[in-house]
Parts: sequence; structure tokens; C-alpha cells
Amino acid sequence: MVQRKWGNDQSPPGSFARKQARGAAAHARGLHAEHAAMAWLRQNGWTILEHRARTRWGEIDLVARRDDLLAFCEIKSRPSYGEAAECLTPCQMRRLANAAVALCAAHPDWLCGQMRFDVLLVVADGSVHHIADAFRPEM
Repeated sequence: MVQRKWGNDQSPPGSFARKQARGAAAHARGLHAEHAAMAWLRQNGWTILEHRARTRWGEIDLVARRDDLLAFCEIKSRPSYGEAAECLTPCQMRRLANAAVALCAAHPDWLCGQMRFDVLLVVADGSVHHIADAFRPEM
């Protein structure tokens, strides 16, 4: 067994504080990205119905409506477009689909002729890239 010199918690001094600081910075970046995405959607004719819609299945970042179209939006913030575009996993897609079903059941007035899942990518320079109908869940 390797003996560590850091004490009983097995972590180097200050690592908890660094982890907390990284978490706080990531949270702040996420909020900034969500607000940038909301502004972009509003500028493009969308009405935001809910921000951070929570269900027992998880959270949907934004629910937006334009005309007879309802979009469940996932916001991703990464340094580059490529990194942001690759970060939505199949597990997340299933979670989003289940959360969308729960939200539609809770808000029957939201039902529209068309519903889809969009992804809004916010990159380091602050630009927003909208991927409409980004995925179709298997139901």
C-alpha cells in the first residue's frame, strides 16, 4: 500500500477549494451560455416558456415556442464549436426525451403541431450556433 503524505482525506492540501472554484466557474459559464441562448432565441422570434424546466427525469435548459412549433432546447458551452457539438450523449438524449414527455403531460397547453429537440452551442467568443431538430428520440 502506498502511503500518502497528505493525511487521512487522501487529497492534496487545497484540492477541495480548487474543485469548488472550478465548479463555480463552470456554473457561471453555463448560466452565461443559457442567457446568451435565450437572447438569441428571442431575437429570432421565439418565446421562452420555461428556463431550467425540472422534472423527475431531469432538467431541460429551455423550452421555447415559435408559431406552432415547440422546441426543447439543450444548451452547451465549450471553447469551440466542434467540442460543443460532440458533447450530447445518447444517455442525455434519452433523459431529455423523458423530461419532455413529463413536461408535455404537466403543460397540455404547450402542445403544438410540431415538437422537436434543438441544441444551442455557445462557444468561447460568445457566438450562438443553433442546431434545429438536433436529434429524434426513439420512443
